[in-house]
Amino acid sequence: MRHSLLAACSALALFASPSIVAAAPPAPTATPAPVMPMSAAERGVVIEDLAKALEADFLFPDVGARYAAMLRANLKSGAYDGLTDPAAFGERVTADLQAVAKDGHLRLATQKAFEQPRPPAADVPASARSSGPPGLEAAQMMGDVAYLRFNQFLDDPAATEAARSFLLAHADAKAVIIDARPHRGGGLGIMDAILPLLYARTTHLVRMDTRASVADFGPIRDGQTLLRQPSPPTIVSHDHVVSPDAETRLQRVPVYYLTSRRTASAGEHLALAFKRTRRATLIGESTRGAGHYGGLQTIGERFAAFVPVGRTYDPDTGWDWEGKGVAPDVAVHTDEALKEALKLAAAAGAHPN
Repeated sequence: MRHSLLAACSALALFASPSIVAAAPPAPTATPAPVMPMSAAERGVVIEDLAKALEADFLFPDVGARYAAMLRANLKSGAYDGLTDPAAFGERVTADLQAVAKDGHLRLATQKAFEQPRPPAADVPASARSSGPPGLEAAQMMGDVAYLRFNQFLDDPAATEAARSFLLAHADAKAVIIDARPHRGGGLGIMDAILPLLYARTTHLVRMDTRASVADFGPIRDGQTLLRQPSPPTIVSHDHVVSPDAETRLQRVPVYYLTSRRTASAGEHLALAFKRTRRATLIGESTRGAGHYGGLQTIGERFAAFVPVGRTYDPDTGWDWEGKGVAPDVAVHTDEALKEALKLAAAAGAHPN
């Protein structure tokens, strides 16, 4: 399947306990294998494969065509001659693509590079850094406030069950805080599991437009929470919809959603959904601005590209957060966001620790 990932989600370490998760011990360091230099023939194959993928599948056909034209022109002019290091080649091609049209997800790199997590920038505050394996970092009660912290929305049954079970076990909570400050992306599964506990009526959250050429791939398909909408022939549109759960107690309590400038992709999807429907108060900083979802495609023999094939947006206005981010309702430094949420919860009648 060409398009297997939504919003840069990776199948990484899993967990089963709805509690604070400790990071796994580092694996023994092995001597890296020597890197085979790139030949002119390989550069040509990679550029042509990437150009074809962008022409066929990039979410905006006109932009995909511009990317492809630039790549072919650069190859013909010799712009990539002499680039024999695969990492340097991927960085140069990615920079050239971003110069044509910026996109928070579009990237060319070796397949091995995509398997390695990208460390946060040195200036990212501690509160926005991951403190455990991908998924649910913490699920705990703070007095009578239910607190969940995610660094990723894994599309994994164990992860989904952990988050939902925690909320069900604490459905008498007086407020819910969802901490997405270290959130770097993922899928819809966890959202679809926990949002019915928080919404009292059927609600259309956001709209998702996917390039028609890839409509049969990936997780954006017709279903209970993805309802097909009218769209032009080149696009398949779905509304992401939540329907209320039979457990109603949390549907009446305030919800606070914590964000940082690192909050990305699926974390921003939920930020826009909460903000548009006024179901949660966003607290912290504007999010990263990576709004185009997609998947990895194999390029050549040892490269891959994350090709954005769709976008998520407000169906009332057409607005999306690509390159802009979702602004908080209460703007505070990310390190102060949890304290502010607990203060607001207390003012609303909760009794946090």
